[in-house]
Amino acid sequence: METRIPNPALANPATLKALIALAESTGDTGVPNTTHYLMHVRASQINGCSGCLEMHTKELRKAGESDERIFTVAAWRDTAYFTDAERAALALAEAITRIADRADPVDDEVWNEAARHYDEKQLSSLVLSIAAINTWNRLNVATRQIAGAA
Repeated sequence: METRIPNPALANPATLKALIALAESTGDTGVPNTTHYLMHVRASQINGCSGCLEMHTKELRKAGESDERIFTVAAWRDTAYFTDAERAALALAEAITRIADRADPVDDEVWNEAARHYDEKQLSSLVLSIAAINTWNRLNVATRQIAGAA
Protein backbone atom coordinates (compact mmCIF):
# COMPACT_ATOMS: atom_id res chain seq x y z
CA MET A 1 0.00 0.00 0.00
CA GLU A 2 1.32 3.43 -0.90
CA THR A 3 0.43 6.87 0.37
CA ARG A 4 -1.71 8.64 -2.25
CA ILE A 5 -0.71 12.21 -1.40
CA PRO A 6 0.70 13.87 1.70
CA ASN A 7 -1.89 14.59 4.36
CA PRO A 8 -4.10 17.39 2.94
CA ALA A 9 -3.93 19.36 6.19
CA LEU A 10 -0.15 19.59 5.81
CA ALA A 11 -0.54 21.00 2.29
CA ASN A 12 -2.73 23.84 3.52
CA PRO A 13 -1.22 25.81 6.43
CA ALA A 14 -4.56 27.44 7.30
CA THR A 15 -6.22 24.04 7.60
CA LEU A 16 -3.40 22.66 9.72
CA LYS A 17 -3.57 25.70 11.99
CA ALA A 18 -7.34 25.32 12.37
CA LEU A 19 -7.12 21.61 13.18
CA ILE A 20 -4.38 22.20 15.74
CA ALA A 21 -6.44 25.00 17.28
CA LEU A 22 -9.46 22.69 17.46
CA ALA A 23 -7.42 20.03 19.24
CA GLU A 24 -5.90 22.54 21.64
CA SER A 25 -9.31 24.01 22.43
CA THR A 26 -10.33 20.77 24.13
CA GLY A 27 -7.76 21.13 26.92
CA ASP A 28 -8.01 22.88 30.26
CA THR A 29 -11.48 21.57 31.07
CA GLY A 30 -10.59 19.08 33.77
CA VAL A 31 -10.75 16.09 31.44
CA PRO A 32 -7.46 14.20 31.76
CA ASN A 33 -5.30 14.13 28.65
CA THR A 34 -5.22 10.36 28.95
CA THR A 35 -9.00 10.25 28.52
CA HIS A 36 -8.65 12.18 25.27
CA TYR A 37 -5.87 9.84 24.14
CA LEU A 38 -7.96 6.77 24.98
CA MET A 39 -10.85 8.15 22.92
CA HIS A 40 -8.47 8.94 20.06
CA VAL A 41 -7.14 5.39 20.10
CA ARG A 42 -10.64 3.91 20.12
CA ALA A 43 -11.92 6.11 17.26
CA SER A 44 -8.75 5.36 15.28
CA GLN A 45 -9.23 1.62 15.82
CA ILE A 46 -12.78 1.86 14.51
CA ASN A 47 -11.72 3.97 11.52
CA GLY A 48 -8.60 1.93 10.75
CA CYS A 49 -6.22 4.88 10.99
CA SER A 50 -2.77 3.43 11.58
CA GLY A 51 -1.02 6.81 11.85
CA CYS A 52 -3.31 8.06 14.59
CA LEU A 53 -3.17 4.71 16.39
CA GLU A 54 0.59 4.87 16.44
CA MET A 55 0.64 8.49 17.61
CA HIS A 56 -1.95 8.20 20.35
CA THR A 57 -0.72 4.90 21.77
CA LYS A 58 2.71 6.51 22.03
CA GLU A 59 1.10 9.46 23.84
CA LEU A 60 -0.51 7.05 26.29
CA ARG A 61 2.81 5.31 26.91
CA LYS A 62 4.58 8.67 27.37
CA ALA A 63 1.85 9.64 29.86
CA GLY A 64 2.76 6.55 31.89
CA GLU A 65 -0.15 4.33 30.92
CA SER A 66 0.29 0.58 31.35
CA ASP A 67 0.52 -1.82 28.45
CA GLU A 68 -2.63 -3.51 29.74
CA ARG A 69 -4.66 -0.33 29.34
CA ILE A 70 -3.16 0.52 25.96
CA PHE A 71 -3.58 -3.01 24.59
CA THR A 72 -7.19 -3.41 25.73
CA VAL A 73 -8.79 -0.16 24.56
CA ALA A 74 -10.72 -2.05 21.87
CA ALA A 75 -12.15 -4.34 24.55
CA TRP A 76 -12.73 -1.66 27.21
CA ARG A 77 -16.14 -3.11 28.12
CA ASP A 78 -14.57 -6.45 29.02
CA THR A 79 -11.67 -5.34 31.20
CA ALA A 80 -11.20 -3.91 34.67
CA TYR A 81 -8.58 -1.40 33.51
CA PHE A 82 -10.83 1.62 32.93
CA THR A 83 -12.72 3.89 35.30
CA ASP A 84 -16.44 4.50 34.94
CA ALA A 85 -15.71 8.01 33.64
CA GLU A 86 -13.30 6.64 31.02
CA ARG A 87 -15.88 4.02 30.01
CA ALA A 88 -18.47 6.76 29.53
CA ALA A 89 -16.02 8.73 27.38
CA LEU A 90 -15.14 5.65 25.33
CA ALA A 91 -18.82 4.85 24.77
CA LEU A 92 -19.39 8.42 23.64
CA ALA A 93 -16.38 8.20 21.30
CA GLU A 94 -17.72 5.00 19.76
CA ALA A 95 -21.22 6.42 19.32
CA ILE A 96 -20.04 9.65 17.70
CA THR A 97 -17.55 7.80 15.49
CA ARG A 98 -20.24 5.37 14.29
CA ILE A 99 -22.99 7.91 13.58
CA ALA A 100 -24.17 6.08 10.46
CA ASP A 101 -24.71 2.78 12.27
CA ARG A 102 -27.93 3.63 14.14
CA ALA A 103 -30.93 5.92 13.78
CA ASP A 104 -30.09 7.54 17.14
CA PRO A 105 -26.30 7.14 17.25
CA VAL A 106 -25.74 9.02 20.50
CA ASP A 107 -28.72 7.76 22.44
CA ASP A 108 -29.82 9.06 25.81
CA GLU A 109 -28.20 6.15 27.66
CA VAL A 110 -24.76 6.95 26.25
CA TRP A 111 -25.19 10.72 26.65
CA ASN A 112 -26.61 10.55 30.17
CA GLU A 113 -23.85 8.25 31.37
CA ALA A 114 -21.26 10.69 30.05
CA ALA A 115 -23.15 13.59 31.66
CA ARG A 116 -23.04 11.72 34.97
CA HIS A 117 -19.23 11.99 34.94
CA TYR A 118 -18.59 15.23 33.08
CA ASP A 119 -20.02 18.74 33.32
CA GLU A 120 -21.18 20.74 30.29
CA LYS A 121 -17.77 22.24 29.56
CA GLN A 122 -16.14 18.82 29.81
CA LEU A 123 -18.80 17.21 27.61
CA SER A 124 -18.16 19.92 25.03
CA SER A 125 -14.46 19.12 25.25
CA LEU A 126 -15.10 15.41 24.73
CA VAL A 127 -17.39 15.97 21.73
CA LEU A 128 -14.93 18.38 20.09
CA SER A 129 -12.03 16.00 20.76
CA ILE A 130 -13.94 13.13 19.15
CA ALA A 131 -14.83 15.31 16.15
CA ALA A 132 -11.19 16.31 15.78
CA ILE A 133 -9.82 12.76 15.83
CA ASN A 134 -12.47 11.64 13.35
CA THR A 135 -11.40 14.46 11.03
CA TRP A 136 -7.75 13.40 11.24
CA ASN A 137 -8.75 9.74 10.75
CA ARG A 138 -10.70 10.56 7.61
CA LEU A 139 -7.89 12.67 6.14
CA ASN A 140 -5.35 9.93 6.87
CA VAL A 141 -7.46 6.99 5.70
CA ALA A 142 -8.61 8.70 2.48
CA THR A 143 -5.03 9.50 1.49
CA ARG A 144 -3.50 6.31 2.90
CA GLN A 145 -1.21 7.81 5.49
CA ILE A 146 0.60 4.70 6.67
CA ALA A 147 2.23 4.30 10.07
CA GLY A 148 5.89 3.42 9.79
CA ALA A 149 6.09 4.22 6.07
CA ALA A 150 7.99 7.50 6.35
